[in-house]
Amino acid sequence: MAAKREKIHFESVEELLGAPEEKEGAVYIRTDQILPFEHHPFKVIDDDKMDELVESIKLNGVLTPVIVRPDDQGTYEMISGHRRLHAAKRAGLATIPALVHPMTDDEATIAMVDSNVQREEILPSERAFALKMKMDAMRRQGARTDLLELKSSTHGTEDRKSSSTGENVATSGTKCRRLESAEEAGENFGLKARQVRKYVRLTELIPELLQYVDEKRINIATAVEISYLSKEMQNWIAEYIHDNGAVQEAQIVSLKNETNLDNITQYTMVQILNAALPQPKSRGKITFSPRRLDKYFPVNYTSAQRQDIIIGLLEKWKKEQEESGNV
Repeated sequence: MAAKREKIHFESVEELLGAPEEKEGAVYIRTDQILPFEHHPFKVIDDDKMDELVESIKLNGVLTPVIVRPDDQGTYEMISGHRRLHAAKRAGLATIPALVHPMTDDEATIAMVDSNVQREEILPSERAFALKMKMDAMRRQGARTDLLELKSSTHGTEDRKSSSTGENVATSGTKCRRLESAEEAGENFGLKARQVRKYVRLTELIPELLQYVDEKRINIATAVEISYLSKEMQNWIAEYIHDNGAVQEAQIVSLKNETNLDNITQYTMVQILNAALPQPKSRGKITFSPRRLDKYFPVNYTSAQRQDIIIGLLEKWKKEQEESGNV
């Protein structure tokens, strides 16, 4: 089943990166000199929209320059424009307009994520890895700032305990910084810090389960619960979903609450998951409206008479079933 992407609209790439909106300053670079961004999380797919982009480029060329940074090999690394570059190559273009911006590795990572977030459709897996890359880069950039903030909050005593909670103040300072990083990382995505952390947890899933998330066969909350399990158990869960079609959050919570979880077998895991499913009712009340029964009885029959006839017919049916060996 094809994964359905979420539609999101944000500022243009040029506004995000402070680049000019027109082609002023753009240079034409050979398409074979531009390399993809390392570990680029956004997929470039040859779908109908890509075919439309290829046809548009054949007619009008590349209207919006891509954004690249120079490397030390005389080539360039793509920051924004992987789809345009792919379409330009398919359209047979030898060169493409580009805005060249020198950047550090961390600056390039943050710019790559922020420039791609304005795409119309983003898969949960793309968002998850993009947020993780951006947060990692932000933490590296903010390492010295973190240290200064930490010293300021502890007044030179890094291991001082809080009088109210007994918690190490340095630890509290670190937590605050992480919250700020998650909040800032999700800003251009329109996500709160709590949502960012949930998406980042998805990067701990095996590829099969992440694909199920993209296909909406697993919801985000359930996927986050699964992400805390071992890779071996995740493989078992992927098999379970393949065989049963889905898994519910309550099943995973029940599994995680199991004692000695690290030593259970796949067979035991399946039993636990099945036992956590809501049990269907074996019996229920059966009612017939008078209107539904009217066509089978004379109008002057009482409810008691109708009931006697129905019971009599059921007794006859039961006897026939017993004689035929069906009961």
